[in-house]
Amino acid sequence: MKNNLLKLLSALVIVSCTTQAQISVIGELSQDRQARPGEKYDGVIIVKNDTNEPQEARIYQTDYLFYFNGTNNYGEPGTMSRSNAKWVTFSPSYLTVPPQSTVSVNFTVTIPPTMTDGKKLVGTYWSMLMVEGIAKGSAESSAPKDPKKAQMGISQTIRYGIQIATHIAQTGTKQINFVDAKMMTKADGGRFLQVDIENTGDLGLRPDVYVELFDDKGASKGKYSGVKYRLYPGTSVRQMIDLTAVPSGNYKAVVVVDAGGDDVYGAQYTLKF
Repeated sequence: MKNNLLKLLSALVIVSCTTQAQISVIGELSQDRQARPGEKYDGVIIVKNDTNEPQEARIYQTDYLFYFNGTNNYGEPGTMSRSNAKWVTFSPSYLTVPPQSTVSVNFTVTIPPTMTDGKKLVGTYWSMLMVEGIAKGSAESSAPKDPKKAQMGISQTIRYGIQIATHIAQTGTKQINFVDAKMMTKADGGRFLQVDIENTGDLGLRPDVYVELFDDKGASKGKYSGVKYRLYPGTSVRQMIDLTAVPSGNYKAVVVVDAGGDDVYGAQYTLKF
């Protein structure tokens, strides 16, 4: 029994868990800029070390698409039709952040005169710069490894995605499509209007979304806001608008997507709950 206990304790010491890197990104996780074909612009990402020991991180690119069903696609950079990944150069690709300090990652976006097939650039193009912490003791880490500590274990990684979006000045159109809408009731009794919306235009948007309810007599019974999600061309989002506080009854619901200026889109639904 004693020997078995000693073996168990030894196994627990050998199978240790690698500590995750404690880095963060200061500021917005999206950087938008208007520019013209042939121009270039610079930007910076600030990476912070929140601990009292050095931390490592690597920087790399991906494409980025997302859909209302919860799917996220981080594709190879430059493979998406509206990717600007090949326009982006950055430095460094690896960094060590001193304790309680910050390090800058500088990037430059150089917009080509035309698309590779000679077509004009129109609307919004985007990609991601990923900042990923490197766990101490991992194969990627350059930090000296303590031979007294086990190298087996589970490694957790912190990763930040910074969206780099280029909007070609004075080009593109805005267009929204309402894919579907239905009432949803959760287990706790919460009631939500689920609305799926896609961007079918050329320009990236971040619209205000709300639903206004009207009773049988046409009187307004209030506005209920959704979330101001980012929407790139060809992407879609799911809005879950909370109607739990609305009394049971029959309503006409007007869902509004306000993309700014004259670009306001609406859809009408009949609700009963």
